Amino acid sequence: MKIKPIKQLKGVLNLPGDKSISHRAIIFGSLAEGITEIKGFLMGKDCLSTIQCFRQMGIPIDIHNEVIQIHGKGLDGLSAPVHSLDVGNSGTTIRLLSGLLSAQNFSSTITGDHSIQKRPMKRIVEPLRQMGALITGKENGNFCPLHIKNSTLIGIEYTLPVASAQVKSALLLASLYANGTTTLIQPAYSRNHTEIMLNYFGGHVISKGLQIQSHPIDTLFPQKLFIPGDLSSASYFLVAATIIPNSKLYLTNVGINSTRSGILTILKKMGAHIEILHPRTLCGEPVADLVVHSSTLQGT
Repeated sequence: MKIKPIKQLKGVLNLPGDKSISHRAIIFGSLAEGITEIKGFLMGKDCLSTIQCFRQMGIPIDIHNEVIQIHGKGLDGLSAPVHSLDVGNSGTTIRLLSGLLSAQNFSSTITGDHSIQKRPMKRIVEPLRQMGALITGKENGNFCPLHIKNSTLIGIEYTLPVASAQVKSALLLASLYANGTTTLIQPAYSRNHTEIMLNYFGGHVISKGLQIQSHPIDTLFPQKLFIPGDLSSASYFLVAATIIPNSKLYLTNVGINSTRSGILTILKKMGAHIEILHPRTLCGEPVADLVVHSSTLQGT
């Protein structure tokens, strides 16, 4: 095999949909009452694992020409899965669904592949137990499979030891069913896709600085969603077009959420010529088109 260096990068790229947002779109679409339609969904194994888990819990989810249709059954519409929920290798799926399953009126078991079974779960299990969740697993719930029994949850005030979007999201999902307000205090900002999408579906989440308050609700409403391109995937092309002479790339519909846009900030500080065009908000998320030109970079 011979790999020859290219002389330039030019063209227009439509990036795959954002992975974090794709997971959450399936979750909230399943909990809404009615049909949610999703375009731009990332058809990767992890996100497909989330789809499969909700299908096992009785939610019809159709895929036609890369458009997802979810026939949501409401906050109380999930059914007990016949078999254990298998998330494959998706850490997002197992952590977020553990919060959701803790509040259901049925018992369940959730697990994953060999790699997932080595990942620590205590960071979500401990605060969920403070809310009243009944969770058992290997090493006192630190590793899956996790066995989750139906229970009644209460709202709590919880300070996260480290900034974690997955822990925060698991607790926010549980808070939808809890008695009383749940208050989360973060040590630093983390991805806020859950807060944005939950409110977009009709939730009641209030963010003030590093503090987040979530109030229980009765109904989530179905939506038509467009998932923006994944900025993490864009980063490879941003760097490549910057360092390869005579390059110019146009990246369309890229998510530029401030909790994810560090790559843009750093590259610009190093001297990269990146234009942010047509900034707009789609389904609550900040989105723009990016044009990156070859540049001479300096250390920062």
